[in-house]
Amino acid sequence: MIGAILLFLAAGLAEIGGGYLVWLWLRESKPFAYGAFGALVLVAYGVIPTFQSFPSFGRVYAAYGGVFVVLAVLWGWLVDKKTPDLYDWAGAAICLVGVSVMLWAPRS
Repeated sequence: MIGAILLFLAAGLAEIGGGYLVWLWLRESKPFAYGAFGALVLVAYGVIPTFQSFPSFGRVYAAYGGVFVVLAVLWGWLVDKKTPDLYDWAGAAICLVGVSVMLWAPRS
C-alpha cells in the first residue's frame, strides 16, 4: 500500500508541477524553457501510473483523481499562497474516502 501511495503522490506532483510550468510559460510570460520542461514533466506523469500494481487502468486513474484533488489543494496553499477553507478540506477528505473505497474495498 505504501508503494501505491508513493506512486500516486509522484504522479500528482508531476501533473501539477508540469501543468504549473506550462501555466507560467503561457499565462505569466516565463521563458519557453518553462513550457518545454513542463511538457516533459507531464509526459512523466503519464508514465508513472503504469507502475501501479492494480490491474485496472480506469480504477487506477479514477483513484488517482482523488489524490490529485488533495495535492491541488495543498499546491494552492503552499505555492499560490491561497489558504484552503473548510469546504476545500472537506471536499479533499471526501475524495480520499472515495479513493480508499475504490482501491481497497473487498471484491469477490
